[in-house]
Amino acid sequence: MLRVGSKAACMACRNLVSTNMGVRFRVPLQKLHPLSRAIHHRYSGNTNPQRPPHRTAARYFTSMSRLPMRPPKPPPGSGGRNYQQQRGFWVARLAARLLKLRYILLGSAVGGGYTAKKTYEEWKDMLPDFSEYNWVIPDFVWELSEQIDLDKLAKALPEIEEIAKLLPDMDKIGENFTFLKSLLSSGVSLGSEVKGASGLHLLLETSGDPPLNATDASAAAAQDASDKQYKKSSDKEKVDQLQEELLRTQLKYQRMLERLEKENKELRKVVLQKDDKGIHQRKVKKSLIDLYSEVLDILSDYDANYNTQDHLPRVVVVGDQSAGKTSVLEMIAQARIFPRGSGEMMTRSPVKVTLSEGPHHVALFKDSGREFDLTKEEDLAALRHEIELRMRKSVKEGQTVSSETISLSVKGPGIQRMVLVDLPGVISTVTAGMASDTKETIFSISKAYMQNPNAIILCIQDGSVDAERSIVTDLVSQMDPHGKRTIFVLTKVDLAEKNLASPSRIQQIVEGKLFPMKALGYFAVVTGKGSSGESIDSIKDYEEDFFQNSRLLRDGMLKAHQVTTKNLSLAVSDCFWKMVRESVEQQADVFKASRFNLETEWKNNYPRLRELDRNELFEKAKNEILDEVISLSQVTPQHWESILQRKLWERVSTHVIENIYLPAAQTMDSGTFNTTIDIKLKQWTDKQLPHKALEVAWETLQEEFARFMAEYKGKDQDDIFDKLKEAVKDESIKRHKWNERAMDSLRVIQHNALEDRSITDKPQWDAAIQFMEETLQSRLKDTESVIRDMVGPDWKQRWLNWKNRTPEQHIRNETKNELERLLKLHEDHTAYLANDEVTTVRKNLEGRGVEVDPVLIKDTWHQLYRRHFLQKALSHCNLCRRGFYYYQRHFVDSELECNDVVLFWRIQRMLVITANTLRQQLTNTEVRRLEKNVKEVLDDFGEDMEKKTQLITGRRVQLAEDLKKVREIQEKLEAFIEALHKEK
Repeated sequence: MLRVGSKAACMACRNLVSTNMGVRFRVPLQKLHPLSRAIHHRYSGNTNPQRPPHRTAARYFTSMSRLPMRPPKPPPGSGGRNYQQQRGFWVARLAARLLKLRYILLGSAVGGGYTAKKTYEEWKDMLPDFSEYNWVIPDFVWELSEQIDLDKLAKALPEIEEIAKLLPDMDKIGENFTFLKSLLSSGVSLGSEVKGASGLHLLLETSGDPPLNATDASAAAAQDASDKQYKKSSDKEKVDQLQEELLRTQLKYQRMLERLEKENKELRKVVLQKDDKGIHQRKVKKSLIDLYSEVLDILSDYDANYNTQDHLPRVVVVGDQSAGKTSVLEMIAQARIFPRGSGEMMTRSPVKVTLSEGPHHVALFKDSGREFDLTKEEDLAALRHEIELRMRKSVKEGQTVSSETISLSVKGPGIQRMVLVDLPGVISTVTAGMASDTKETIFSISKAYMQNPNAIILCIQDGSVDAERSIVTDLVSQMDPHGKRTIFVLTKVDLAEKNLASPSRIQQIVEGKLFPMKALGYFAVVTGKGSSGESIDSIKDYEEDFFQNSRLLRDGMLKAHQVTTKNLSLAVSDCFWKMVRESVEQQADVFKASRFNLETEWKNNYPRLRELDRNELFEKAKNEILDEVISLSQVTPQHWESILQRKLWERVSTHVIENIYLPAAQTMDSGTFNTTIDIKLKQWTDKQLPHKALEVAWETLQEEFARFMAEYKGKDQDDIFDKLKEAVKDESIKRHKWNERAMDSLRVIQHNALEDRSITDKPQWDAAIQFMEETLQSRLKDTESVIRDMVGPDWKQRWLNWKNRTPEQHIRNETKNELERLLKLHEDHTAYLANDEVTTVRKNLEGRGVEVDPVLIKDTWHQLYRRHFLQKALSHCNLCRRGFYYYQRHFVDSELECNDVVLFWRIQRMLVITANTLRQQLTNTEVRRLEKNVKEVLDDFGEDMEKKTQLITGRRVQLAEDLKKVREIQEKLEAFIEALHKEK
């Protein structure tokens, strides 16, 4: 069939008539090949190339199809013209054939390419989809695939000859299988063989041989039976031999796989170390298991509200005490990381272990930056010691176990990725030294972890003890009655095989027929010989040798996939990730709903407040407190000095009046007065005055600090900080100690101030008199108040207020009246009554019918004389207002002596100088030291989360904390889910 417009179709016409189909094709002349058009014009006899005749071209096309490949020789006598025409016609036909052949080849190539592509697509669709298994290979392998040296990888792989040596004799195995198949297909029971003897005679008859007698027939049957019995025994031996050979072959394959895995592990370690070198040059990408572990760490600290429970999967390791839980976990982690003890409880709190793959075999805690190298024995010992310390620290006083979780991460080449939680072993009896509720506490902790519907329960059972003594199996069957998320592990199988008289009991255990519990899978492992010094590699070798030689595996009681901790680790990891993929998105939706509820509550209750959690609120309060401390430096010097002077005089005034002034004033001359004053002032300065001054200064600093904090509290400050500010103030004051060297310098200053007696001008004199008057009047007022309390109300108060005196007040009133008459007679009386004067007063009172005690008389006299003396001192003070002239001219013997005014001037000047000195110490040193103490206290409180929880409380704080936690959990879950989808 011709192609329209083809260059290979050398046609000489536009109208073609198909002889077979009877269809006419009208082909435009313009679409023909130029060579075809030239031929058409030449041989059609048409001089007009635009309108070629159709019929002539058709005849030519028909004749052209019968042309030979070579042009015929011209007949003799035809002339050169005819030969030239034939030769040109032959050239045209050859060109047309060549053009046609080219397009045939092109069409074949296109068709063949299409057919090959279609076949490739069909084959590609037939291949299975391996994309679901991409998660087996970690992300960093794909990221570093370009960095792997393929030549080194090829050299690391074993040669084909080495692998061929490990392969079994396939021909021999084929013969054994053929023999076994024929044996099973042609097996005949012994009964059928006996029956065959009875029909032997009939068989012989039908065979055409001469018949035998009965004796010969029975002999032949017996011979036949013995031959078959021999053949049967030999067949049994061959079956046993075949089974042993299959077991040896399986072990050979297992060793070959382990060797290849070991080489692969070393190669992966090299690749990971190459990646680890560039880890600081680029941003660290967290692995999938690390993201998941972070979510679990946050959830362990989160106080769930609104029924938001932690249902994320993790592997919970439970078992009876000393059943081998920790040993199984160590075999999975490939390191002896847990503290060990002989029969005593070592796991005192839950330990969350995050296993992941990494270039180095290391372990680290989530709250510590130290890495423990698990290939070094000293680091292993330090890690075990640290875990033991953390466990004991988490246990409260009076308790044995704790529910506080210790988070540990273990990384290393070839470690299966998963999260395990090692729980305290279940006990049946509380022994000496344990808390009385230890058993119940362990049960509650175990139930709290196992009741998570997505938790995988790794139930550890000691195979060396009787199954009836197990406690944990009943607990597991209660939490997971259908066994949909339980994996049963039988430990110490080597001891069980030695101790049990019936090994089939182990088979019943691993088949789930002995314990009243169901499980997804059953495993049997050996975790060592019982020595704490065994290494992981030696335990692996011992476990492998045991199962290779154990009749449990040889007799078919245990399957190959049910033994060794390696198979257990793979199975647990697969189950863990399957559970994670099935439940993580549902948990993310739960926290999303919880976040919505919390945000709604915040908007309704605190619409104008920012969501500040406890840490953010603490930082805000910290800034406010530091601002308040800084404000202390803005207090004016005059304010400091006035407060210090007033407080210091309040503290020492009683001592000055009672122990210095009054005793000295009882003397009769000025020399004795001044001598007594100087001695007492010196003693006071050396012993008491500096201490009192520093106490006053410290109290003043505290009061001013509290005053500023109270003022800030009233300036629209948040009352949520009140407890924190009070605690910071108390702790800062408690820690603050005044500079000890300040006391010595202050003592010298005070001593020099009191030594000075020179009043230089009249204003100082008047100021001293005013200070003296104020002091004496205050003391006189206090004394009169004491006397009124002693004698009771006077006649005016008794009549107006209807008050009466008590009998004691009546006696004191009579005593007062008697003593006042004595003072009127002797105005210059001394401060003490003589014994005869006391007797006289008592007899006078007895004469009026008042019985009085001598002690009461002396006590009353003390107050009366004190009032009398203060009144005389005040009158003398008024006289001394004009005594500055005599003092300035040193008229000592004048009748107007004002030594008491000089004393009060010295006291007043000492107070001024001391207040000034203390103010300088406060502003230059102590305020700054107090500010430093406040910062230290705030820093200590900031690091103590328990302290912040106690001091910053309220629903607003808790709501902000919950919001922060839920948001963080949701964000990390979403990041984990995204990474999980990428890994698929």
